[in-house]
Amino acid sequence: MATQAPTFRPARTAGFWLAAAIALLQGVNAVRTATDPQGFATYMGLPVDQLSALGWVQVYGLRAGFIAVLTAVLLARSDFAALRWMALAALLMPLGDAYLALGAGAGPGIVGRHLAIAVFLVVAAVFLGRAAAKQEARA
Repeated sequence: MATQAPTFRPARTAGFWLAAAIALLQGVNAVRTATDPQGFATYMGLPVDQLSALGWVQVYGLRAGFIAVLTAVLLARSDFAALRWMALAALLMPLGDAYLALGAGAGPGIVGRHLAIAVFLVVAAVFLGRAAAKQEARA
């Protein structure tokens, strides 16, 4: 009698939970940009002092909302390979944010937070890649 490979359970992988954290945190960012755009801009290290600039913060929030929804959809589909590539492509954002915040004179804590997010994305990409490989091996 042949033994059957164990069923792949996406929610039992670290990649699943790291991607869920990405979706959740981007959703929180989207809400924060809508409810307190000035506070969010300061949090990002790019404070705004003109009412007209707050619209750009909300544009950022719309994009964060898109990332949250896209991540949730890919999670629901258990598409770990796509999530891995998304995490790697997303490195552009925290690295760019760190650069912009540094250029605006933000403190080392803010710049460091952006860089920590980049490290988180690399770690997430590694674990998502592992989950994709397990999923493929059991398919």
